[in-house]
Amino acid sequence: MSEDYKYVVLLGDGMADEPLTELEGKTPLMAAKTPHFDALAKKAELGTALTVPEGYPAGSDVANLSVFGYDPAKYYTGRAPLEAASMGLELGPDDVVFRCNLVNILHYQARGFMHDFSANHITTEDAHEIIAALNDELKSEQIEFFPGISYRHLMVIRDCPPELAKVDLIPPHDIIGQDVVDHLPGDLGSPLLQLITSSQMIMHQLPKFRDRLEQGEATANSIWLWGQGKKPKLDPFSELYGIKGSVISAVDLIKGIGLLAGMESIEVPGATGYLDTSYENKAAYAVEALKSSDFVYLHVESPDESSHEGSLEKKLQAISDLDIRLLAPLLKGLNENFPAYRILIMPDHPTPIRLKTHTAEPVPFMIYDNCKAFAGSAAGYNEQTATAADNHFAEGWRLQKHFVNP
Repeated sequence: MSEDYKYVVLLGDGMADEPLTELEGKTPLMAAKTPHFDALAKKAELGTALTVPEGYPAGSDVANLSVFGYDPAKYYTGRAPLEAASMGLELGPDDVVFRCNLVNILHYQARGFMHDFSANHITTEDAHEIIAALNDELKSEQIEFFPGISYRHLMVIRDCPPELAKVDLIPPHDIIGQDVVDHLPGDLGSPLLQLITSSQMIMHQLPKFRDRLEQGEATANSIWLWGQGKKPKLDPFSELYGIKGSVISAVDLIKGIGLLAGMESIEVPGATGYLDTSYENKAAYAVEALKSSDFVYLHVESPDESSHEGSLEKKLQAISDLDIRLLAPLLKGLNENFPAYRILIMPDHPTPIRLKTHTAEPVPFMIYDNCKAFAGSAAGYNEQTATAADNHFAEGWRLQKHFVNP
């Protein structure tokens, strides 16, 4: 089948959720306006997949590896190395790369609380100014900072001491509103802690950001290190699944997985990783990519970002925009250009509004085949109908093979 079909994975990051009293017991996926999801669900294959194996962090790194079709137990080394691949960083065998968020820590009564893990979605231009300042003051033969997009950046320690590589670090979006003292890396003499405190002094010396902080803006006033690991190696997707692929995302993590898998990473104008992303451009570029390849991994970050903010309104908008502004033109383009195609629609992991962070529960998936009808569900695509289908992949990474070679 793979020789005749085109394949699209449409990934709504963090789209799955819990039933909410504000929605009369519905989940955001059930309550959002999703006419195209629901139309496809009537004749699609529904089910659930466990994308985060037991013992692994419930992060987009592990979960997306699974959705791409890679067993995390075999391939996972950490989040930051996957992002490093997207940024073209060369890593030696003993180099360790850390995710370096620009965050806002709220200081109150001699304590510090994680206020905003994205530094109020700092602009890339402003973020690059901060990263340049950090390199001016802290860069050495061993340590270097690398600019990414918005609040997402990297720090590399060359020939990293094993004890630093093994420090237990927690993602900042997991501790929103919590005292950061309980989650700092090591004791007062820890080099990682010294880097964090040094970054705070450096940022406070930058007039633009000092003025914003004094005016009460939740802009960047610290770095936060997490997700460290060494360079991974993925077997080529084309060898595992017999088809060539491309990846479309505004997020370095997803681009990095795709590049390590031997896929082409396609840059889309207006792709931001937030609510203001260009859904229409993503759809158009996905259709164009399929004219020269067989498979596109089309990732949308906005549902997850909205969940981390705890904004139900934004999450409902993100899901609805994914359906109406992305899926609708995508289907139109597929129907006009390709006689046979399959779409796998799913989140990577749940990100419940109530918790503002990821969980490891199974996620709902839907596979639509324009040449083959399934029993489907008249009640649409959501967590409830997918679970009721009694079609569960206990090893979520195996779903990819089922998708491209049913």
